[in-house]
Amino acid sequence: MAVPAEEAYYRFVVLFFNCMLTFGSYFCFDIPSVLQDQFQGNLTCPNATVINGTSPNTTEVCVEGLGMSPQQYNLLYAIYAWTNAVVVIMAGFLIDKLGNRFGVFLFSFLTVLGSAIFALGSHFKGTPALLPLMLTGRLLFGSGNGSLTIVQNRITAFWFRGKELALAFGLTLAFSRLGSVLNFFLTQRFEAHFGMEWTLWGGTLLCVLGFLSAITVSVLDKVGMKQLGLDGVIQEESRKVRVQDVRLLSLRYWLLVFTIMFFYNGIFPFIADASKFIQDKYSGYDQKEAAYIAGAVYDSSLVLSATVGIVIDYIGLRGIFAVLCAVLTLPVFGLLAFTFVPPLICTIWLGVTYSFAAASMWPSIPLVVPQATLGTAMGLATSVQMVGIGLSNLVVGQILGTKSSEAKIPLWRWQRMMIFMLANTISCIATATALNFVDHRQGGTLNKTTKRSAAAPPPVSDREPLVGEEGEGDADRQEEEE
Repeated sequence: MAVPAEEAYYRFVVLFFNCMLTFGSYFCFDIPSVLQDQFQGNLTCPNATVINGTSPNTTEVCVEGLGMSPQQYNLLYAIYAWTNAVVVIMAGFLIDKLGNRFGVFLFSFLTVLGSAIFALGSHFKGTPALLPLMLTGRLLFGSGNGSLTIVQNRITAFWFRGKELALAFGLTLAFSRLGSVLNFFLTQRFEAHFGMEWTLWGGTLLCVLGFLSAITVSVLDKVGMKQLGLDGVIQEESRKVRVQDVRLLSLRYWLLVFTIMFFYNGIFPFIADASKFIQDKYSGYDQKEAAYIAGAVYDSSLVLSATVGIVIDYIGLRGIFAVLCAVLTLPVFGLLAFTFVPPLICTIWLGVTYSFAAASMWPSIPLVVPQATLGTAMGLATSVQMVGIGLSNLVVGQILGTKSSEAKIPLWRWQRMMIFMLANTISCIATATALNFVDHRQGGTLNKTTKRSAAAPPPVSDREPLVGEEGEGDADRQEEEE
């Protein structure tokens, strides 16, 4: 008689609470994007010509806010990315060494602590303590959220390996993006009624929801492991994980990592400034409408992620999709830079390519690394991704200028930013093409269809590498060449 952990319903219950881990933290992550005008607004509006960013009686707009410059504002995103880049490497190794349950508790707690300090910083408006407190909050928040995603992916990869892997990754992305979408729809309204401080504390409360989900998924994971008789085996294998295992990571893995980095370099830095860009370039959009349009990237991802996951589970072709996503993203930034095509078209288009990229790139990592080093591999991939995003945020901050007194950022500065996004997308095409070439020479694992995958011999053990003895095969080939 099958135990509950072997049934499909059990792994989907695990998946639900696993998805909830990052719902609140993704809501919090882009709150500055929705409230960019408030973050960069004037400390005071003496003539009382402003009501929540709109001025009914004058053409001038005075937004009362925290008084940050564009450079300081982009630093909120840069420090998140830089922190991830440093922390997730060690976090991935610790998760491999100490297990999922250790990681899920520690990193979900850090998201709560970081978001609380970030919210606390808003109470020090107009003082020297404002920026240090908010940066400290983003630092701790980034340490937790990036690492929490690694645990989330590791749990998903274990419970859905050889089953509905891309669908499971797609659903975790969909839940995360649901948090992002609700942020774009609700945060500006909430801030208009309750103010900046209570809005940020509301985000902290959602991170507490993630911590409660962490407790639940830990219990389910522990019970399931015991029912499958794998708890002791996994703990024993975790003790064997060494830093030197990074040498097992193949060229395919590194090409995949850089493909992910260059693609995301064009997504997150754009979304961080998209609301301001839409208001500056296109006439007739207020802050709320601009936030909705910018959030369409996440809306598309939310709607499509699960369906795209099912498609990729069925047909494979992950490497081909990686190239196509980058190629089809090129026109988006070209249209934004040099035309006045309605921005909603571009953000929906970007959301579609983002959905396919996320569902094809991240689930490919478990296919090219041994299971025992999956946490480390995910950590390194996230680190490189965040280094790229951090650099991109700093570059964008320099391109857009540093004077908060500017009511509008000049169009030529926005064009330069979009050209920078185009350069990253072209680099993504180059690395994705190289990835397909190398993958083809090593058996075409990433582009296998369902029929070809089904024909492959099943793994002898549930904890073996997902791709045969890839590390040993690579070593053997190197010895023969030498």
